[in-house]
Amino acid sequence: MSDPTLGAGDAPAATSIGQPTGVLAGPSADVPADVPWRVDGLLAPFVAARVLTSADVHVARRVARLCGEDDERVVLAGALTVRALRAGSVCVELATAPSTVVEPADDEAVDEPATGPTDQLAQVLPWPEPTAWVRALRASPAVADGPDGPPDRPLRWTGGLLYLDRYWRDEVSVRAQVTDRLTPVPVDEARLEAAVHRLFPHEDDERQRAAVRAAATSRLTVLTGGPGTGKTTTIARLVAALQDVDGPGLRVALAAPTGKAAARLQESVNDELRALVHDEDRQRTGELRSSTVHRLLGNRPGSTTRFRHDARQRLPHDVVVVDECSMMSLPLMARLLEAVRPGSRVVLVGDPHQLASVEAGAVLGDLVASLPRGVVELTREHRFGAELAGLAHAIRAGNADRAVALLRAGGDVIEWVETAGDVPTAREVATLEADVRSTGRALVTAARAGDVDGALEALGAHRLLLAHRRGPAGVAHWSTVAEDWVAQETGGRSSAPFPPGRPLLVTSNDRATGLYNGDTGVVVATPDGVAVAFGARGASRLVATHRLPPAQSVHAMTVHRGQGSQFARVSVLLPAATSPLLTRELLYTAVTRARQQIRVIGTEAAVRAAVLRRVQRASGLGRPLTSD
Repeated sequence: MSDPTLGAGDAPAATSIGQPTGVLAGPSADVPADVPWRVDGLLAPFVAARVLTSADVHVARRVARLCGEDDERVVLAGALTVRALRAGSVCVELATAPSTVVEPADDEAVDEPATGPTDQLAQVLPWPEPTAWVRALRASPAVADGPDGPPDRPLRWTGGLLYLDRYWRDEVSVRAQVTDRLTPVPVDEARLEAAVHRLFPHEDDERQRAAVRAAATSRLTVLTGGPGTGKTTTIARLVAALQDVDGPGLRVALAAPTGKAAARLQESVNDELRALVHDEDRQRTGELRSSTVHRLLGNRPGSTTRFRHDARQRLPHDVVVVDECSMMSLPLMARLLEAVRPGSRVVLVGDPHQLASVEAGAVLGDLVASLPRGVVELTREHRFGAELAGLAHAIRAGNADRAVALLRAGGDVIEWVETAGDVPTAREVATLEADVRSTGRALVTAARAGDVDGALEALGAHRLLLAHRRGPAGVAHWSTVAEDWVAQETGGRSSAPFPPGRPLLVTSNDRATGLYNGDTGVVVATPDGVAVAFGARGASRLVATHRLPPAQSVHAMTVHRGQGSQFARVSVLLPAATSPLLTRELLYTAVTRARQQIRVIGTEAAVRAAVLRRVQRASGLGRPLTSD
């Protein structure tokens, strides 16, 4: 076996050749020479139904060929495993595959569903007989059978789940690290209780106190809660308590998956630390700095998956706090936990009800569901309005009737534009258009006048969020529509590459400027020409356009892109109810991006589908490993 690490990273080589029908169109310079021009045999119906793409088939056949495997049932299972990774799962459960993996395999396909209901697909696709399928896998030279199977095979079968081996190893690593860190840590209980009550003196702070106690007495704490429940306040005071109980001089690292989230974490935590009542607490903690998880671990030249800090060269910190952990993939969590010293504390913070990472894994949700202790949930909203909170709670609870009733009741905070069809009419998006026009006018007016604070405030006033990138309910279409509305409002489109008032989304990390994928800014006029303003009112900075990393206009964005941000007003335009991207987690994430007002545009069927459909990510995290 020459390539035991072959996995999802190899798939993009064939992505460009996939056709909606599943039949490859003909020779192309973009197609690897060993990709078949036509998918036939057992896999053909799965490709024709758009359950699999040519990329899935190419990777699976390459694996099989390298291992000397010619059983199409094994190739099908391998292709489904690659497909599962692209959908966010770290493995595939073959026993439930007919009911869990039959939705279209990509974003383009779901814009015009052609596959029919799930139950119909389950009936017509030629699924192998389950017992024989498992037997073929366990006997395959491409598959390591059980946790003790050969270490040099690309696929791993264990506990009824099939993995690409690298992801199984990451899952085992996370489980082992988590288990080891749950061992109780002895502390001076009297000193801890004094710190807890000093930093959280109010009667209704008991959950925050529980978080501090958990962090002081364990090497792993998971702190969860929705928006406005005081997670940042708890982080700051938790650090202050640990400096008292285990310090002084504890080396503390703050981190988050994205640069935008890291910057917001640093600003918010330091604001809270400066507001501490007691001088000694402020002096012990000082100013904290935050970074992305990738920067914390340190880049390793020539590798995008390995870091300078690992199990051999650990991080020097005594406490590592990571915010927005719902966005962390399984591989990144594995690398982080491996790099933290065994005696150091890890505090994982986030909202498990939000969308999970765009990459494979739902680690935060898995840990919340499986950990016997060490999980503390904050439930009391401090700065999230009652109406928004009520809608978010109904969605999170899967109560479609309640969510529809709250949307239909409307009011100053909630607006539902209930559309007659899946594609809204001009009349149905009239209030959206008015919001986009007024916000765009304020943005351009401030930017042209060189009013950086005003432009940044307008940038955060309203955001249009969508589930899809493409199609009639996608970002590409609605960004163009929104840009046209703003142009009509502000004197037409400019031919300049960077016209003042143009909102921008950074699409790659750039160490030189300190900008990261997901950061948003706005072009503003300055005495020396135009520049791009980033940050917030009173805490902005300007970046020259020639130093700007790759960026694009951001008149609209996906809900995934909006994760980790909040806006005064949010409009979310829902796709058709049949879209598999329309889930409870997506709608909850969209609603909780709003600080003051939410507008939902879509059919009742789409709302109900979103509330009732949960993201299904196959994972073995929290399940015992067996060698069945």
